[in-house]
Amino acid sequence: MFRPRIIPVLLLNQDHLVKSTRFKNYNYIGDPINAVKIFNEFKADELVFLDISASKNKRLINIQLVQEIGEEANMPFCVGGGITKLSDIAQLIAAGAEKVIIGSEAAINPGFIKEATNEFGTSTIAVCMDVKSSFLKKQKVWYLNATESTKYTPLDFAKLMEDNGAGELIIQSVDNDGRMAGYDLPLVNEISSQVKIPTIALGGAGNIQHLKEGYLKGHATGLAAGSMFVYIGSHKGVLINYLENRVNFYD
Repeated sequence: MFRPRIIPVLLLNQDHLVKSTRFKNYNYIGDPINAVKIFNEFKADELVFLDISASKNKRLINIQLVQEIGEEANMPFCVGGGITKLSDIAQLIAAGAEKVIIGSEAAINPGFIKEATNEFGTSTIAVCMDVKSSFLKKQKVWYLNATESTKYTPLDFAKLMEDNGAGELIIQSVDNDGRMAGYDLPLVNEISSQVKIPTIALGGAGNIQHLKEGYLKGHATGLAAGSMFVYIGSHKGVLINYLENRVNFYD
């Protein structure tokens, strides 16, 4: 019976882990390699590492750190941050990443996704779309840590990325980020029901029920979370954690 992947998303600010709320107020979390060791013990399905300052500073996620993650991780992992060239992708795959995640460059230059998938195959290329509401409550796709807006609605952008060959879409709600109050289910469902490629819900998950809703109501094929896997308790004490028992999505 199918079970969606459950994926911790770890944010990097260069070489250390941080966590945000609505892409602001970044808190220090700890050392990424230590986190990998803990997720090894928990047998996490997959890990995602995103360097949140790479694109802004026009640099690539640290290749040496990716190599260290690759040497330590017992599960598949994918990385993103500052990818603008085919040579960037080649370096990251050679360093051990199974897939790369492209965000800002996909928004700025959608044709780059077609170039990347033609060169490396669709299974290697994931696109992260950051969705945020304007003051008129209209949702658009944003980039550069949600500081710049595109002309695209989430669905238009998702279809464009699918047409350009993206292997999967990470649907990230900026408005729900770090709040641990649940995914933006209408957003996730709208995109998941309209594209054929795998979709991953991200932004807002705080408990197992939210994961179930992301699958059963949002129809995402992957369920990702940040705060849920780095915080514990109502006061958000830092503690790397995962699911003690596999979630039954059919009870």
